[in-house]
Amino acid sequence: MEIILTSQNFDQEVIKSAKPVVVDVYAPWCGPCKMMGPVFEGLAKELSSKYVFGKLNIDEDREIAVRYNISSIPAFLFIKNGQVIGKETGYMSKETLEIKIKTYFDMSS
Repeated sequence: MEIILTSQNFDQEVIKSAKPVVVDVYAPWCGPCKMMGPVFEGLAKELSSKYVFGKLNIDEDREIAVRYNISSIPAFLFIKNGQVIGKETGYMSKETLEIKIKTYFDMSS
């Protein structure tokens, strides 16, 4: 399951999370973001026991995008113990995103 992230809950849900967090930064008008939606949702269902999955609408919470230097979307932040350990942008297949998630989080163990 994905958590809807806002500036009000970001620190609690992401920075203070006991599990590693994958954040999907998107906009409802963005074509590649729409294509990533089902991919991200599928991985969230499959991997929710190990990771937290959150979605952040860049139009509604621009200050978080600025904080993390997001300049293009879709963007994915990989956050562990409150620290960004990786960042990716653009559309990718489910397999590619899953490999990136596991690589980033297993590398930083």
